[in-house]
Order: sequence, then structure tokens, then C-alpha cells
Amino acid sequence: MFARIVKMTFQPDKIDLFLENFHKNKMKIRNFEGCVSLELFRDKNDPSIFFTYSWWKTENDLEKYRNSDLFKTVWSDTKVLFSDKPEAWSIDKIESLH
Repeated sequence: MFARIVKMTFQPDKIDLFLENFHKNKMKIRNFEGCVSLELFRDKNDPSIFFTYSWWKTENDLEKYRNSDLFKTVWSDTKVLFSDKPEAWSIDKIESLH
């Protein structure tokens, strides 16, 4: 299992459109085969910066999602709202302090 973090910076006047689209699709993404969880975070100092943090069972599961009609639709509706290029990282957990 691994996490995928995506940083997105939006045009300030497009944030509500992003949030509406995210809330409309979040359960579809969460229920996509191989997705363990999906969270949305907002930067404390810059309200136009958001991060998605998702856990996937395998890299193949993430690739299936990235090649799905769901992703293509969500991403095409999202990317037109950006004010800066998105950044993404795939990371493995080393240690958890719960």
C-alpha cells in the first residue's frame, strides 16, 4: 500500500467550483477498486492551495484509476481551474506513530 499526494493551486474565484466537483465525485473515487482512502486538505496560509491524500493498495490500482473514465472526467473539470502547475508524489510509509 502507498499514498499519493497531489498539490493543486487554484484561481481564487474557481475554488468553489473545485470544491463542488470534489464533493460530487469523492465517493466515486473512494469506491474505485484499490482506493483505500481519500482525504482533502487546505493550506493554512494560502487558501487557494489544496492537497489530496489518497491510499492505494497497489501502483497498478492507481494506474487503473488514472486511465479510467472517472479520472478523465474529474481531471478535465479540475485542471481548467488551476492557477499553477499541479505537483504529485507517490510515497511509501516508513513509520507511523499512532
